[in-house]
Amino acid sequence: MRTSPSPRSRRHRRTRTRPAIRLTAGFLAAAALLVSACSSGNSTPSASGRVEAALAELPRATPSALAPYYAQRLRWRDCGVPGFQCATMRAPLDYDKPDAGDVRLAVARKKATGKGKPLGSLLVNPGGPGGSAIAYLQQYAGVGYPAQVRARYDMVAMDPRGVARSEPVECLDGRQMDAYTQTDMTPDDAKERKALVAADRKFAESCGARSARLLRHVSTVEAARDMDILRAALGDRKLNYVGASYGTFLGATYAGLFPGRVGRMVLDGAMDPSLDARRLNLDQTAGFETAFRAFVKDCVRHSDCPLGGRGTTPAQAGDHLQAFFRKLDAHPIPAGDAHGRKLGEALATTGVIASMYDEGTWQELREALASAMRKNDGAGLLSLSDSYYERDTDGRYSNLMMANAAVNCLDLPPAFSGPEGVEKALPAFEKASPVFGPGLAWAALSCTYWPVRATGGPHRIEARGAAPIVVVGTVRDPATPYRWARSLAAQLSSARLLTYDGDGHTAYGRGSTCIDTAINTYLLHGTPPSPGKRCS
Repeated sequence: MRTSPSPRSRRHRRTRTRPAIRLTAGFLAAAALLVSACSSGNSTPSASGRVEAALAELPRATPSALAPYYAQRLRWRDCGVPGFQCATMRAPLDYDKPDAGDVRLAVARKKATGKGKPLGSLLVNPGGPGGSAIAYLQQYAGVGYPAQVRARYDMVAMDPRGVARSEPVECLDGRQMDAYTQTDMTPDDAKERKALVAADRKFAESCGARSARLLRHVSTVEAARDMDILRAALGDRKLNYVGASYGTFLGATYAGLFPGRVGRMVLDGAMDPSLDARRLNLDQTAGFETAFRAFVKDCVRHSDCPLGGRGTTPAQAGDHLQAFFRKLDAHPIPAGDAHGRKLGEALATTGVIASMYDEGTWQELREALASAMRKNDGAGLLSLSDSYYERDTDGRYSNLMMANAAVNCLDLPPAFSGPEGVEKALPAFEKASPVFGPGLAWAALSCTYWPVRATGGPHRIEARGAAPIVVVGTVRDPATPYRWARSLAAQLSSARLLTYDGDGHTAYGRGSTCIDTAINTYLLHGTPPSPGKRCS
């Protein structure tokens, strides 16, 4: 599904070392936080009460034209990272025309080394779209997942087509990305609206010019079909999978296409495939408001909170933050950046939104806001924003944001056909979040000018005949609202909903013994949580 890093088109992110793309390197995050939409014309959303038909299962027999792909054997080599091996897998660029050429997809694994009966491979994906699954495996899952899980499974990751090591989508260079991420996302007049549209057009045109071959073939359906080829190449009869954030949409799509090949599947921080782009963005806007209110309640308990003291309401704190953003809009402040960037409203907003993913970053956000609001020092918020966008100190960006837009814009028609649609929707977005609503509404315009028409649309995923699937939802998740988990669990014929009554994005590996025990038991023994299980 689509989540995005704040202002600018990203569906979602995981955290610095965990899943779900923190808008990051991890948004990284699951990385512009709202679901972007693509193509042109208004979507025909579920907002109007209409829901598309269920995703159709593919024929169980492998088409003869795809047989060579399914028969391939991976040649493993040293990755340069101790304990991990890497390989390259071939998949058809176009599944409708398998003879039209290949895409080469990067795969990594860490072999199971523990005692006990091996359980096969466990494929992991951290979200995005655009987050590197291989980086996630090597930096977190392959070393940080519970030891008993890593002992029984070969831990495996594949960067989806267009992402990181798998023929990455390319668009703007670093200097151009700096300009793009600083674009005013809350235009005050016709001149600023024109500048915003021009920035979105330039981004889209650059992707079309530099990634023309791949841009029509990075959909979630195609990435899910690639996963089935990987399953076969690994020698597994069933696909075992843990996906976070957008990774839940990818996993659910696989289940819809290949229900009979689903093994043990965990979908953490679930997305709802039945929603159109506008509804997704609006729900996510409300999710960030919920997370912001939770942050404020924690912030005002501390003497250094710049948004108010004890007794300050979330609404009052929001007014203070909005006033600060307006100040930055008029007069950006120094941020100690080697490339001369200052902290303006756009980057500051992204820094704040990035910190909503994980309550573990609330102290860092509080200190960054205090420095910016009281000392005129924007370095802390700029650092949070750069982390979200995966920008390094040399001014280079990963391809996270490019891949994020490319997948989002192919999967769903755009939320709006132009600026006029955004302006009409502003009251609804402002109601969902007085603080973030306007910026996130304008961010949803990012796919309107995409050079490739969307091939997907809202749909249900039922996956009839699939083995039990565990869907995990966090009650105060900012990027994938809890209602999405409930909806996906209701659609999937074999789903068990596991609820985490807590804050932050995703739940597995975030400190809840109850959640971790339930998921570990399922992965190791195949026993799903009891119906209605709730953890805190």
